[in-house]
Amino acid sequence: MSFLETSPAATDLRVEYDKRMMLVSGRANPELAARIGSKLGVQPGGVTRKTFANGEVYCRFEESVRGADVFIVQPTCGNLAAGLTVNDALMELLLMVDAAVGGSAHRVIAVTPWYGYSRQDKKSAPREPISARLVARMLEAAGIDRILTMDLHQGQIQGFFQKPCDHMTALFMLTQYFADLGLEDLVVVAPDAGRVKLNKRFAAKIGADLAILNKERPAQQLAEIGYVIGEVEGKTAVIVDDLIDTAGTLKAAAQAVLEAGAKRVYAAATHGVFSGNAWENLAAAGFERVVVTDTLPLPPGAPDNVTVLSCADLLTNSIRQIFTDGSVSDVFGGENQLF
Repeated sequence: MSFLETSPAATDLRVEYDKRMMLVSGRANPELAARIGSKLGVQPGGVTRKTFANGEVYCRFEESVRGADVFIVQPTCGNLAAGLTVNDALMELLLMVDAAVGGSAHRVIAVTPWYGYSRQDKKSAPREPISARLVARMLEAAGIDRILTMDLHQGQIQGFFQKPCDHMTALFMLTQYFADLGLEDLVVVAPDAGRVKLNKRFAAKIGADLAILNKERPAQQLAEIGYVIGEVEGKTAVIVDDLIDTAGTLKAAAQAVLEAGAKRVYAAATHGVFSGNAWENLAAAGFERVVVTDTLPLPPGAPDNVTVLSCADLLTNSIRQIFTDGSVSDVFGGENQLF
């Protein structure tokens, strides 16, 4: 029980206020929400969620949300097991936010570790939308009070929000994993110039050298690797990116690194989207291991060399800090800005 007192000079009235947390989940990644709830000691609240025959999405909270801090766990991704598309997930999130606001929630926080449309964060050609900015506007129009996300495709996406945006990173989880493997002669390979800063920090954390791939993208979801800048011959290479989608870029990167003389190659990324022919590309790439987190549900058919680390601890600590009005940056000791 907490008490809020006004200035004694104005009045002696003392207001009693009991903070209440509610954790709810959409259909995009309910397993992650269950892990977070288990660590928080909070049972995810009941929510009716369904898609009508005509494709419209519906949701309803099964208990009162009045006066509660409502944390909605919903990465904006598809979920084959639930029959959910990316756009269904986004719409479901917007409707859940609106329902919480309409139910007189105290605060509504979108826990969206994977921020959909994040790769469309600028105009690359005339007459294109900036879709990542539009999603931010939609969430704020629906009524979020803040958003909790992880490893955005570009850090400046935070600037699309007028509400607080808490930007977490899986860097320390991933570097700890590779440090524990005890690999020798390591070199961290940036898949393109835009990921050099992230890879430089990754390399520094595990005591590895740094190399860069010269990549060109002639069309969307098509990448061509030219050559490797740096020394990889005879070394164990770790290719680090923020996400793996169709794995076409990753396959080309692995082939380029192996052709340059690397003896083994690993891959690490925060978000495992794994769409299209991702499994076929990874199977042909020759990776020792591909490491991702559970910000998105793992599609069926994953190869044995895919390892998933849970980000539930990280998100749980962040949610706890937000609920108690603590410092979210303290979760990382202030080192969560990668860009």
